[in-house]
Amino acid sequence: MMLLRTHAVVALAVLALTGRATTGATFGSGVGDALLEHPPYYAGARMEAVASDTSRIGHLPIAFQRGATQPAIFDPRTGRGTPMDALLDEMNAFIDRLGVSVRLTPARPAATHVPPDVRFGCIPESGVPGNECAERGDSALGRGPQHMQLAVGRPSREWTSWMAAVTSNAGVSRVLVVTLEIGDYLTRQQGLVGNKILELGTGNTARLPWLTSLETPVTVLQLTASLVDRDGKALRIGAEGFYARRTRLLVSAIGGQELLSDEDVAAARALRRDDLPGAPLAWHVALRELVTRVTGRAAPAAP
Repeated sequence: MMLLRTHAVVALAVLALTGRATTGATFGSGVGDALLEHPPYYAGARMEAVASDTSRIGHLPIAFQRGATQPAIFDPRTGRGTPMDALLDEMNAFIDRLGVSVRLTPARPAATHVPPDVRFGCIPESGVPGNECAERGDSALGRGPQHMQLAVGRPSREWTSWMAAVTSNAGVSRVLVVTLEIGDYLTRQQGLVGNKILELGTGNTARLPWLTSLETPVTVLQLTASLVDRDGKALRIGAEGFYARRTRLLVSAIGGQELLSDEDVAAARALRRDDLPGAPLAWHVALRELVTRVTGRAAPAAP
């Protein structure tokens, strides 16, 4: 079944629901908002700076963030037996094998324990997270530069206090928080003939049909991460997209955007990077790249 949303549908859903949980302002989060035109999509301290601290790093289990860019009712299903649950299980096993950090297994936090929230995607209207993508400005060529926004919201005080105790007990000084979520990316026009491309992440560019609309965002399954100190301050953040749900031309023409389904998540689990030696799984490449670039510590090519 085709799932899509339009501006009107989203507006009604936001009125009907409480919407996204407040995850904290970006001011004082430790890393300022970054506007990035091309990948790599990272911000904060330089890789060399975070790598110079050789103390142990812990990581929390990877979770799917519902309602990251849209009302949660539009997100794929979660829970036992779903493709999303299977993908998360595989991702958590993979990040453990990377050996860059040790898994932290604290008791389930309370609802008030809101973790740092890395946000990446097109710049939202009026700069408000959860809004539709802002229109791109015009230039002499008819299209202004495309910037994506990377930011991180502060964790709640309760989460910071809770995590300080967790890290102390585990003997780690910093925490890697990785989240699987959905983002809205904008297509780019490339070359004199106007080829359409989507820059998903580091060294990962998808080619789109020539008639793809430049105005309709593309729904992308992505991984985001933040390296956080014991005071809850982010040191370095980043994002890597690995699967795009393309919106067909006729759908985008009426202002619609096709959404990720359970079938898409299953396809994302199996998608391979045929452009790389050995055709590794796309999410393997994205997660390894993300962990390496956020922590400054090289992960093995094939754990």
